Amino acid sequence: MSLGDVLNESYAAVPETVPVARRLLTDVAAAAGAGGERLEEIRLAVSEALTNAVVHAYRDGEAGRLYVTAAVAAGELWVLIGDDGRGLHAWNDSRGLGIGLSLISGLSDDFAIVTRGSGGTEVQMRFDVKRSVDGPANVRLAGRYARRPHQPDLASQR
Repeated sequence: MSLGDVLNESYAAVPETVPVARRLLTDVAAAAGAGGERLEEIRLAVSEALTNAVVHAYRDGEAGRLYVTAAVAAGELWVLIGDDGRGLHAWNDSRGLGIGLSLISGLSDDFAIVTRGSGGTEVQMRFDVKRSVDGPANVRLAGRYARRPHQPDLASQR
């Protein structure tokens, strides 16, 4: 994907959509220059966002759509995952452990959850595709920072 290219896809909000959209978004990230661990971080974050939309946006049996947009600019991959569903609420019937959004926050360089003007929710994620394993040693998890276990603490080696 080159500068100025934009991916815009729409899918049925069903479990079978998740691997299809995840594969397409991973291909876009790889074409933009992401590789190795960074590519895996992007794959996991978009998978969580897609899965959340499929599981939580629509009530059981309700038909719905997922909207997937990706664009590359200045070494950054922007991914938007949207739906027309019931919005982000603390539902008592929630199925899941509730860690998906924390994972997305920790794996992306920036992310936001917004209410779409047409209804539903959109998860917006930004990834620095040039950042490699040798990049920043800290990962943001739920507003906190945690050291990546595979990276040495260079300050302690001085």
